[in-house]
Amino acid sequence: MGTVNAARTAKAPQQERSRATRRGLLEAAVACLADHGWAGSTVAVVAERAGVSRGAAQHHFPTREDLFTAAVEHVAEERSQALRDLFPAGTGVATDRRAVVAAVVDLYTGPLFRAALHLWVAASYEDQLRARVTELEARVGRESHRTAVDLLGVDESVPGVRETVQGLLDMARGLGLATLLSDDTVRRERVVDQWAELLDEALD
Repeated sequence: MGTVNAARTAKAPQQERSRATRRGLLEAAVACLADHGWAGSTVAVVAERAGVSRGAAQHHFPTREDLFTAAVEHVAEERSQALRDLFPAGTGVATDRRAVVAAVVDLYTGPLFRAALHLWVAASYEDQLRARVTELEARVGRESHRTAVDLLGVDESVPGVRETVQGLLDMARGLGLATLLSDDTVRRERVVDQWAELLDEALD
């Protein structure tokens, strides 16, 4: 029994190191996509940024496509959870729609959006990547929509509500594109204010 317990004890730190390496690679991959785009983001570049060998990177992610689709999905899930954590259940988030709109816009104007955009561009001419990115984007889009509906506290069975929420997400995506070219903070704040007022009128 002692030998079995010792083996389990030794295995636990190894699993923790493996999880930490995987997480580091995913975060490095997203950062590389945001900074260098698809063409400049090779497995070797990501491995160097993460502080691991290329062999270690390929142990976790055998192909470049595996690495980058997993990276964007990983951070998308983290951002979605972070959005929910800003407004815990039962805190009356629907009464402060401006805060919800601002949080949704932040979701689409951060490093994740920049990385995802580079991945979409690459997928437009990489056949092997296109199907995987299309599936990922559909999944992330559904989750973003559900999150927005929950945070706004609205009922999608009411005519027009689904389209209004989707309009918010489309607007946020457009602001994310504008941010790629210049610091759009001032105009973005005014747009967020206006959208919050529009949502109050449309959803109440």
